[in-house]
Amino acid sequence: MALLYKKLRLVFSSVCIGLLFCSAGAQAAFPDRTLTIVVPFSPGGGHDFTARLMAAKLTDVLGQQVVVLNKPGANGMIGTHFVAQSAPDGYTMTMSSPAETVISPMLYHDMSYDPAKDLSPVTLVGVTPIALIAHPSFPPSSVPELVDYVKAHPGTVSYGTPGVGSAHHLAVDWIARSTGIKMLDVPYKGAAPATADVLADQIPLASVGMAPVTPHWKAGKVKVLAIMNNKRLPWLPDVPVASETKGAEAVDVYQWMGVFVPSGTPPEAIKVLNEAYAKILHDPEVKKTMIDRGVDPVGNTVEAFKQYLNEESSKYSKLVKDSGVKINK
Repeated sequence: MALLYKKLRLVFSSVCIGLLFCSAGAQAAFPDRTLTIVVPFSPGGGHDFTARLMAAKLTDVLGQQVVVLNKPGANGMIGTHFVAQSAPDGYTMTMSSPAETVISPMLYHDMSYDPAKDLSPVTLVGVTPIALIAHPSFPPSSVPELVDYVKAHPGTVSYGTPGVGSAHHLAVDWIARSTGIKMLDVPYKGAAPATADVLADQIPLASVGMAPVTPHWKAGKVKVLAIMNNKRLPWLPDVPVASETKGAEAVDVYQWMGVFVPSGTPPEAIKVLNEAYAKILHDPEVKKTMIDRGVDPVGNTVEAFKQYLNEESSKYSKLVKDSGVKINK
């Protein structure tokens, strides 16, 4: 009998060891199939450009195909809801902005997801200036000139944004409140369609990320009146900042691209993704490509990104309150 028990213990131990190796192998295998980056905005914008660049590089680094899926609408909330409700396995992620992850909970009372509870941060991919652009035929070429023009033509100037309550909208609202002017906000389903209407001279102004407009600006097809930073950028030394305008000295708002996965995603998968993004974003060739398109690459740790989100939440809480923007939903 003792011999039988000894044999059974040996078999049981072998099975346990085998299971441990299988479990470890399963974890180490991530990813073993196609991954998806959901962009909650229309194709052609800064988030779309960045996501497609990351997808191509991630495919090489991870050894699995990474595809981009655009799901625009509701100021980024449709695509973000899709990701929040996806399986928490690391295979579906979103390339998000402040609008649908930080600002929307301050504006909407019946959101279909809670960013703080339903999404897990992976990394901050990059930041891009918010640019106030104009068609070349629009008379003002700077924010001070715009202020004078709007005061001389009250009620006639409108501007496009990627959505009500977006960072782009709040930035222009901040300038308007600070300088005593009023303009009409026209919300779009992303930066790309707003930019397209400026190019077509359908709307005189738009507040959009610098990334999608950089090629048009370099080609002389649009004017950049200012970016919304509080100091000029080394790689855009000749572009004025809104804070150089009298009364708007405190204005400092910018757009960012952050990666999130559904809450409950295994830490191991998040670690793999974070390290992959960091490797890509610290590659000199990738950094040059992004900067040439107006995006400053970051690639920080999960904890650093969480701290950054806390700081953004504090900033936008004040901006939303001061703006008086209310959405009855």
